[in-house]
Amino acid sequence: MISPILLVLLAILLLILLIVWIKLDTFLSFLIVSVALALSTGMAGPAIGKSITTGIGNTLGMLVTILGFGAMLGKLVADSGAAQQITGSMVKLFGISRIQWAMALAGLVVGIPMFYTAGFVIVVPLIFATGVSTRLPLLYLGIPMISALSTAHGFLPPHPSPTAICQQLGADLGKTLIYGLIIAVPTIIIAGPLFGSTLKKMNITPEQGLLNVQPRPENELPGMGVSLFTALLPLFLLTITTLLLPALPAESVAARFVAIIGDPNIAMLLSVLCAAWLLGLRRGQTMKAVMKSMETAFKDVAPIMLIIAGAGVFIQVIKDAKIDAAIGLALKGLPVSPLVLGWIIAAVIRVCVGSATVAGFTTVAILLPLIQGQAVHPELLVLSIGAGSLMFSHVNDGGFWLFKEYFNLTIKQTFATWSVMETIVSVCGLAGVLALQYFV
Repeated sequence: MISPILLVLLAILLLILLIVWIKLDTFLSFLIVSVALALSTGMAGPAIGKSITTGIGNTLGMLVTILGFGAMLGKLVADSGAAQQITGSMVKLFGISRIQWAMALAGLVVGIPMFYTAGFVIVVPLIFATGVSTRLPLLYLGIPMISALSTAHGFLPPHPSPTAICQQLGADLGKTLIYGLIIAVPTIIIAGPLFGSTLKKMNITPEQGLLNVQPRPENELPGMGVSLFTALLPLFLLTITTLLLPALPAESVAARFVAIIGDPNIAMLLSVLCAAWLLGLRRGQTMKAVMKSMETAFKDVAPIMLIIAGAGVFIQVIKDAKIDAAIGLALKGLPVSPLVLGWIIAAVIRVCVGSATVAGFTTVAILLPLIQGQAVHPELLVLSIGAGSLMFSHVNDGGFWLFKEYFNLTIKQTFATWSVMETIVSVCGLAGVLALQYFV
């Protein structure tokens, strides 16, 4: 009989084959691999069907609202010009001499509420506009901002991958956000301004035809205070709850109120409602236009939800087939920290598959049984897996081509800029997790 661990490894290889070589849809690939794994362990048809239903339901049950509201908030921030206001104001505040730091900070603020691709498409025209006005090299300006977007995408809720991994590992969303911010700051400094400074001599001509987002006139932008408030409201609500709730009497009115507004679903709902009013209705938009924008945002995030659902089925089959116990027993004696092991597994899968989301969820399936018997902070494990899932983006990752085409780079230049930047983010993220474990 084939070892359960070997079956999982073969399943992962099949997943890579289906996604990378056959180019099959990722959701379908996960379902096929999950059914094949279930059959190989002797599960019956009804049991397989139940695993599929349970896996999708358990995974998406909490995430639909958080990811949906997150997409809506990001869309409102983008469409209203709030992202442009934040970037422009940061550049003016910091000045030319510290412009890289301004771009990095603006990228982090914009990156918290916005999904990576949407954020990228919004900020690239702003990078180009800043380059024209300051006559500074575009990569010198762009790398700090893009590195911040990527770091937020991999480390910080309410982004899909860290949010979904939090749910699977039972990690606290607020703590993960706080720890993620602590690690994100030095990571962005190294991968952004410091690495970006080495690219000052790389002159490029961007592909203007790809820029379908045009900067708005300044008189049409929302105020800086409103822009920051709406973009960072989820961060405020989740962070305040995590910090205040332990200090309040358990049954007090204040504790109950803080617990309500700090629930991830309620926090995202409040954030979206505030953004709809402050960035939409109050500025003259009709309710129909605001709702249309939200509807479009939810459609954009639907493919990501399907990938997460498929990964949830894979995890559920591993549980139902009792493979998790065998994996936990086999990995228990390894002389490697679960934090390092999670990073390594996620990094390998990321390099093979190209998708950070797939890498993160597949790693969770392998590590879940291991952490149940060890004293490891699940929040730190979320971050180590997130860091590994960003490792060395190359030609099988859509982000690689997005960066290449918008900045009009050669393949070699893209490896030397984008791929190196992602690797720095990944390695620094792991280093931050390993350092932070001694203080939490």
